[in-house]
Parts: sequence; structure tokens; C-alpha cells
Amino acid sequence: MILEVCCGSLEAVRMACSQGAHRVEFCSALEVDGLTPPLADIAAARSMFPDLRIHVLIRPRPGNFCYTPAEVDLMCEQIEQALDAGADGIVIGCLTPEGDVDIPAMERLMETVRCCELASALQSDRCHASNDFHFFPVQKEVSVTFHRAFDVCRRPMRALEDIIGLGCDRILTSGQAPSAQEGIPLLRRLVKKAGSRIIIMPGGGITRENRDFIAAETGATELHGTRLV
Repeated sequence: MILEVCCGSLEAVRMACSQGAHRVEFCSALEVDGLTPPLADIAAARSMFPDLRIHVLIRPRPGNFCYTPAEVDLMCEQIEQALDAGADGIVIGCLTPEGDVDIPAMERLMETVRCCELASALQSDRCHASNDFHFFPVQKEVSVTFHRAFDVCRRPMRALEDIIGLGCDRILTSGQAPSAQEGIPLLRRLVKKAGSRIIIMPGGGITRENRDFIAAETGATELHGTRLV
């Protein structure tokens, strides 16, 4: 079981790391359900915890998940900055006003991720001499999570297929319910439908006390919360 802890500050990252979290979602402004954290904090977290998996939330403002072209441009810039600062993954989600996955906006964000991966691979190439017989290129693979914008999608099973098609690695969801425990029926369906194609990561009201129950009831292999460890 992989336990991802949502952290809204460097102190929260420190505590999660000391308590054995496998991974953190790093953000700011938890009072508005999270925003992109300051670049300096991302770099500091990477420096302080070099072995910790750090996924960074990319959300430029509070409110809904319908973004203008200018906001998508900003999110692309934030992705580049977060990855350059050492993030291992990003957490994103864009919707249409109708409540579907915004495919064009998401494709732009995913293309930014791919370009950053390529730049990382090319940079690694330049670190080796061209006549090095034992040269093996190293490419940094960026993990992409579609966040709880999923929980306001009007057609969750259609959204699941759209997100898989985009190439995301996981979906963070409460099963479109106020808490993951209440969302167990849909979470169970999503896990079964997703199979090995994408990870369904329950989140929302998960604690040390109920995490094993939710995992057993849904079949999930990753869980997300603020008090998991």
C-alpha cells in the first residue's frame, strides 16, 4: 500500500517524511483546497528530502476547474518550473463548463510534461562523453495525477476513459462523494474498470483509522490523505 500525504507547508512535508509517508502531494492554501506552492518551497523540499517522492499540485487559482487559455499558459509555466525545481510528479485537472474532461487543455499540459521529460533526457545525454562506450541515456519519468476535479465530472466512467487516453498515471477521487468512505461503491467500480490501465487513488476523509477498511473495500493500492501516517 502506497500512502500519499497531502502537505500544505514545508513543516507538513517534514512531518510526513519523518512518519514514513511514501509520497507527498505538495501544495499551498489548503483552506481553498490547495494551490500551486511557491517555487522556492518546491526547491527547498527537494533539497531537504532528496529521497522523498514529491508531487506538486498545479492549480493557479481557487474555484472551479474551467480554465481560460491564459490560465492554461500559466499552468504550463508552473509545470516547467516545478519539474525544474525537482518535483517527481504533477497533479492537474481541467474540466469543461459542462462537467467533462477538457481534452484540449489537458493535452497542452501533458505535452508540457513530455517536453520537460525530453529536455531532462537531453540534458542527461550531454553529461556523458560522446565516445563513452558504456553510455546509457537516463530519462526522468514524470508521474501525472488527475486530481479531484474528477469528483465533479458529470459522467465518471466516460471521464475515466478520457483520462486514461490522455496518459495520466492515476486519478485522485473520493468516488464523487463527500468522503472516500461514502464513495466506496463508485470507487470499487472505478478500480475494477481501470484494471492495470491507471491507478485509482481514493482520497477525502481517509485517516489512519479507516485507511485499511477503505483499501479492502475498494481494492485500491494507493491512498491519499492528511493524516494517513
